[in-house]
Formats: sequence, structure tokens, C-alpha cells
Amino acid sequence: MDIAIVGLGRMGGNMVRRLLLDGHRVVANNRSAGPIDELAGEGAVPAYTPEEVIAQLPAPRVIWLMVPAGKPVDEQIDTFLPLMSPGDVLIDGGNSRYSDTIARAERVEAQNVYYMDAGTSGGVWGLQVGYCLMVGGKQEAFGIVEPAIKSLAPPNGYLHVGPHGAGHYVKMIHNGIEYGMMQAYAEGFEILHKSRYDLDLPAIAGLWNQGSVIRSWLLELAERALAEDPKLDGLRGYVQDSGEGRWTVFESIDLDVAAPTIYMSLAMRFLSRQDDTFANKMLAALRFQFGGHIVAKDIGEPHGVAELALKPDA
Repeated sequence: MDIAIVGLGRMGGNMVRRLLLDGHRVVANNRSAGPIDELAGEGAVPAYTPEEVIAQLPAPRVIWLMVPAGKPVDEQIDTFLPLMSPGDVLIDGGNSRYSDTIARAERVEAQNVYYMDAGTSGGVWGLQVGYCLMVGGKQEAFGIVEPAIKSLAPPNGYLHVGPHGAGHYVKMIHNGIEYGMMQAYAEGFEILHKSRYDLDLPAIAGLWNQGSVIRSWLLELAERALAEDPKLDGLRGYVQDSGEGRWTVFESIDLDVAAPTIYMSLAMRFLSRQDDTFANKMLAALRFQFGGHIVAKDIGEPHGVAELALKPDA
């Protein structure tokens, strides 16, 4: 099918590549020209302006936004909506708050353009293993975009979970759970790190992935990070949060659901910005391994102004 990807960052660019590998015609658009040129060299159709995006797509047009949550999403809606026609589909594949998505859907669909939300998990590994996609919106719109969604996901890796906002809601809870899992691994490895024994942490991470009850992809990433830097000396234990952990906590409070593990894992991320511990370095390493999130190399660097301390395979 024909589809445009707007926003060619860590995930958007690789989504274009995965779609191209499965034979789709992909129009690539970005704020800066460099990523467009790069992907055009790999087979994408370059579009340097919103008008070019629209001109390159047959009806019904499908435009998938991969931009940061908040104002950037609204700016893209304001840009593309006046150019779109009834029956076209606009998809937000970022980590937007579900309540914002519901409001945006009302605004977009008032113009007879379908609006969909696609919670997207997979990080920098999505090109290789596929993206887990949690999709919200109308069933008829889902039918239009399903061929692309099927190509982006691994087998059994996508689901139309409900109406507007449901995709981002499910992704929000997914990320809340992720916070708790990462925190548990980080604390366990800090205990091992500080123990009386001279333990081979990469080997232990690898061992635990062989049939143990705590095996997981996150643990595979822990093994990888520790193999590259066993003492994580190249990292500062500063851990940012994307917002979805906070929203999960707020939702649990609204629903009177006790979620102490998620509460505390969020609080530990706040604490990481004050103290530097092995556990926080482990969290920082895991976030980089799956999402390519920037981490500081040493404690002297200012928050948020850091180089990548680890480099995943291309």
C-alpha cells in the first residue's frame, strides 16, 4: 500500500525501512532534509513539504505521524488536516496521552478524516524484530491501514484494541509495567554488584535467560549492556521518564487501583537525578539498549546534554 511516515527519527526512519522491505510504497517526510535524502536513497519517495506528501499519495491517503507527544502532534494535525480529503487517515504513532488523543480524534473526524492512535513498542530494534502495535480508532479506518500495520509488526504483534485513545491507553499501561520490570532488574544487579563475591554479571544475565522464570528480552538487553561495559563505568545513572509512567500512576489513582511497584519505579527515576548508583546506571543502560535514549557518560555532564555512551548495532 501507499503510506507516508512523517518524522524520521530513531523509530520513524526504521519504520520506513521495514515497510520498504515488505514492498510498500513509502513517502518520507521530516522537518530536516537529511533523513529524507537518506531514505530516498534506500527506496522511499522523498517529500520535503506537506503539500508534496499529499501530492504523492493516492486516495484514501494514509499519513502516520512519528513525532514527540504534545505540541508537535497538534502542529502536524494543523498542517496536514486542511490538505486532506474525506476518507483519508491520520495516525499518531507516538506516545501521546490517551485523553489528548480522544480530543484530537473529535477535531479531526469532524472534518471527515479518520484519526487513529497506534501505541508503538520496539524502539531501535523494531526494524529487525518488528514493532508491537496497539491500535485505537474506528474499525473501517483500521481496515485501510492494516496491511502496513501487519508489515510493521512481528507475527501476532498487532491488535485493534478499541476506539479512539485505546491504543495509547494500552501503550501507557505497557510502559508503566516496563518501569517496574526495569527497576526490579536494576536493583537485583546492584545487589550482585555490591556482594562479597566477584561475580560475572554478563554471564549471570545470560544464565538467567536459559529457562529461568525471570527470563525476558529486557534481561537479554541487560546481558548485552553488561558485556559492553561490565561495571557500567561509561554511564551516569541519570534516568529520564517519558511521561507515560506518570500517566499510569495518575490513572491508577483515578481508578483506586494500588500500583506500588509502578509508583516506586517512577519515584526512583526522580531519585536518579540526584544520586548515581549502579542500579540507576543499569536502568540507563536498559533504556539505551531498547530505545536508543541518550545517557550521560559521566557525572560532570549537564542533564540532557550528553553523548551516547553505548552504540547498538546498525
